[in-house]
Amino acid sequence: MSEITRRSFVKVAGMSALAAALGGTLAGCAGEGSSGQSASSAGAAGDASAKSQVVVSMTPGSEPAAGFDPLYSWGCGEHVHEPLIQSTLITTDVNLEFQNDLATSYECAPDGMTWKFTIRDDVKFTDGKPLTAEDVAFTVNGIISNEAAEADLSSVREARALDAVTVELAMAKPNNALLYTLAVVGIVPAHAYGADYGSNPVGSGRYLLEQWDRGQQVILTANPDYYGEAPLIERVVVLFMEEDASLASAQSGQVDVAYTSATLAGSSPAGYELLDCKTVDSRGISLPCVPAGSPDKVEEGDVAYKVGNDVTCDLALRQALNYGIDRVRMIDHVLNGYGTEAWSVGDGMPWSSPDMRVEVDPDRARQMLEDGGWTAGADGVRAKDGVRAAFDLYYSAGDSTRQALAADFADQCKELGIEVSVKGASWDDIYPHQYSDPVLWGWGSNAPVELYELSHSEGWGNYASYESAEVDANLDAALAQTSVEDSYAFYQKAQWDPETRTGVAPQAASTWVWLANVDHLYFQRAGLHVAEQKPHPHGHGWSLVNNVDKWEWR
Repeated sequence: MSEITRRSFVKVAGMSALAAALGGTLAGCAGEGSSGQSASSAGAAGDASAKSQVVVSMTPGSEPAAGFDPLYSWGCGEHVHEPLIQSTLITTDVNLEFQNDLATSYECAPDGMTWKFTIRDDVKFTDGKPLTAEDVAFTVNGIISNEAAEADLSSVREARALDAVTVELAMAKPNNALLYTLAVVGIVPAHAYGADYGSNPVGSGRYLLEQWDRGQQVILTANPDYYGEAPLIERVVVLFMEEDASLASAQSGQVDVAYTSATLAGSSPAGYELLDCKTVDSRGISLPCVPAGSPDKVEEGDVAYKVGNDVTCDLALRQALNYGIDRVRMIDHVLNGYGTEAWSVGDGMPWSSPDMRVEVDPDRARQMLEDGGWTAGADGVRAKDGVRAAFDLYYSAGDSTRQALAADFADQCKELGIEVSVKGASWDDIYPHQYSDPVLWGWGSNAPVELYELSHSEGWGNYASYESAEVDANLDAALAQTSVEDSYAFYQKAQWDPETRTGVAPQAASTWVWLANVDHLYFQRAGLHVAEQKPHPHGHGWSLVNNVDKWEWR
């Protein structure tokens, strides 16, 4: 989901919280099979118990506010990942190709209005009860009816269990992107689901919840009755902490994998090496495409947002930004090289268009502005018809990386004759400006959903307020294909259609200026083999441990 769904999380602050978290880990992990040893020191111990567990630090925001409940946000939402505690109907491999998990087969009706899944008959929940199609239907219908659910199953009208191993999804409209959502929706038991499920989850996945100390840590233990290959890592300890505490925990040897940032990446603690995970975690700036004073956009009941911007509504200016910003320079300055140029939401994905990329040429950008009627004034700032080429750029004040990206963007814009005033603010203060001012967002998903929602005229992320019948038609056609592979060409045409010369690409509507895909960086203890990673989506946390069951000590 988008930034709008960000929740407030319990935060662990400073070294006192680190000590509390590690103290809890000491108590929680001493037991059968652990030889009374702290999980936090297991990786360094070198004995048999050390080979069966890992300790990983994550951001405080990685702790699920509603607990481990897929009917709210666990596995889904803004930071998508595999739920680990629950099984999913299908999953994706490192190439993002669909693989069966609970499902043994599935098919879509020719009109796209019905999906049918056949599931395994040998799966049990951790309470010993069998998992059946009724549980799948219960989960899907529960998400549909839960207004707080972050998994987007709005295109599904109803799920029905046809028998013990067959479930049918009746669609409200065709939507093959449903498969990407189902790949991260954990199945919950109809017989054991209640108000406290998030704290006491019953699942059928690779791991079960052993312990959760809110604000500090989560401990997952391998499910002894798991139907698949037994996890190589039997216990996973996750510590929630701020970046400075994460670094300190690695320096003191208390964790096996510690998240870090580009500014600290060059200083790996002794006994650790840098793990650099490539991502589709994109940073980009929305550019309102309509003049100020356009009809207000009403959302969430009576809340009305101002729409439009008299500067960014100019096509020549938007295109000049895309051609004039040197992304490589920005990545070197801000990310110390730990990132890649971003040209779209989902660079390198099967549905992305290579035509989103253009050659950076500041001189060409300045000529675009001249040709578009933007001439430099005495102060060096361009103007057109009495409107100065000046606008505010909002970013999340709590994010130092976004602050630095915004500042670098403003510096480069100054060289083009465009004045950008960067404004750090809380998300509550940013949201009222989301349709009227450029905002530096963070996006990224292993699914084309965000491309659709940021580009479609009725998408929940159409901050540019851009409307194009051609783009909408291509996006809707993409969803309507009964084969996901057949949808790719339509997504690509929505970005740039050379025949009609339409799309959201820099050479067309130029609705966004994308800046960088931010690498996810970790300090990894020597001797730990982290299995091959999928491209990480937005969010520094649970995506890393999608395949923790395949990690091993060597």
